[in-house]
Amino acid sequence: RDMRKYAEYMRNQVTELLTNYGKIDILWFDFSYDGRDGEGAQSWMKGKGKNDWEADKLIATARSLQPDIIIDNRTDIEQDLWTPEQYQPVKWVTHQETGELVTWEACQTFSGSWGYYRDEQTWKSPEMLIRMLVNTVSCGGNLLMNVGPTSRGYLDYRAEEALKVYADWMKYNSRSIYGCTMAEPEFTAPADCRYTQSVDGSRLYLHMFAYPFAHLRLPGLAGKVKYAQFLHDGSEVLYTEGSIDHFSAKDENGDAGDLILYLPPVKPHTLVPVIELILE
Repeated sequence: RDMRKYAEYMRNQVTELLTNYGKIDILWFDFSYDGRDGEGAQSWMKGKGKNDWEADKLIATARSLQPDIIIDNRTDIEQDLWTPEQYQPVKWVTHQETGELVTWEACQTFSGSWGYYRDEQTWKSPEMLIRMLVNTVSCGGNLLMNVGPTSRGYLDYRAEEALKVYADWMKYNSRSIYGCTMAEPEFTAPADCRYTQSVDGSRLYLHMFAYPFAHLRLPGLAGKVKYAQFLHDGSEVLYTEGSIDHFSAKDENGDAGDLILYLPPVKPHTLVPVIELILE
């Protein structure tokens, strides 16, 4: 009886949220532990599921009020969005039963805590923040980063610095993230690199986690690129196909299908340099 009363209370709250504040794009429920018995290593996970939440009614209420809304899958009923949390998928997330590719969003924190915690000591490094973003998009996902304000309603200096990492990098490199997804399977990124690709397929983005010396060989891209440039400044990156044009590389057995980029000796002043490859 008490749970039915709570489920009605929650529907009323959702009704208020989706009625009084204009168009709402996303409704993010959190969380269901249906089937957990509250024993063993995950004893804290004993909890409730779709029947307890009356999730069918809850979702129907939301969609009746906001027909275009996106809802996550945490009511214990599959909806629009899968939400892996506190780990980074290394490939496109698939449906456990059908194997189909799903729409997914990595759910992460700037530090180890979801809310503000004064003594938190596990803030992620700037390099890790950018790599998490790139890794997520390169696997077809979206990145959700959580940050919590202090009791005064402000973000503390560590949170401000973490947000600035994204702002500074995205100022110049956002084209490799927005409107991009996992690259087509035919494109294999070299070591220490990640590809993203524009949804229309016309542009491939090479993200360099480790900056190489002088040359970078891109497998299988010979004959497929008509122009290459750094995203941060729009400067041209020269390339040849098959073999490296260098006196000491004459004995190298290169693959004729490779594209070789010629890079400046100094890494650009950005955490992860990006080269935009405009495809034929």
